[in-house]
Amino acid sequence: MVCTAMPHSLKELTEEALRLTPDERIVLAESLLLTIDEAYDAMVDEETMKELERRLEDLDSGKVVGIPAEQALREIRESLKRSA
Repeated sequence: MVCTAMPHSLKELTEEALRLTPDERIVLAESLLLTIDEAYDAMVDEETMKELERRLEDLDSGKVVGIPAEQALREIRESLKRSA
């Protein structure tokens, strides 16, 4: 993907990122996460980190299969409508 103009705001940058393929978005997300200072890591408690690591291992091992975010959000919205 070739970007001819640099986004000028977070909104524009987000819109540009959402035009990437799912695989490209994963690479971007991982790249961004690797740049976060350790001070921010302290904001996430140890229990949460363990749970996130467990879930990532389940995903990486094939124990669970992910679904696209759009599908997950649609299912959440439908569930919320049914329970309202």
